Amino acid sequence: MKTEEILALLIKESPEGIFELQQEDDPVSIIVPKEILYEVLILLRDHELLYFDMLSCLTGIDNGPELNTMELIYNLYSIPFEMPLMIKTRIDRLEGLAPSVSVIWRTADWHEREIYDLLGIRFDGHPDMRRILLPSDWEGHPLRKDAPLQERYHGIKVAY
Repeated sequence: MKTEEILALLIKESPEGIFELQQEDDPVSIIVPKEILYEVLILLRDHELLYFDMLSCLTGIDNGPELNTMELIYNLYSIPFEMPLMIKTRIDRLEGLAPSVSVIWRTADWHEREIYDLLGIRFDGHPDMRRILLPSDWEGHPLRKDAPLQERYHGIKVAY
């Protein structure tokens, strides 16, 4: 099934959603509104024509204070149909909140914690939303475009 056909199915199943196809991505991606992201991802996992049973990767991007948005990118794969799919959603940079998908795909647990740790995006419903890479007392989120460089940590100079 092609991404365009998946998009048509999403429009049919979620008519309230305003979806966008990004042809320049590889694989071609579908932008899903954050408000219906969780329901769309459940549909992609459970629909008998799709069955995206694997979350290969989940990552976040800070688009900077100028655009005031961040993006989450879900790389899905349907093992039985040998089909990849990329789903993107945009979130408000100041709100920094998205639904957790760790109950849909268990592998999202650590991906979401890493995104929280490095970008500060919180995942509503996550079972253990705490830092995973940096120490628990680290200040800020280093992959945010406006993050100040931390010069010292516990009196030790942090070299960049």
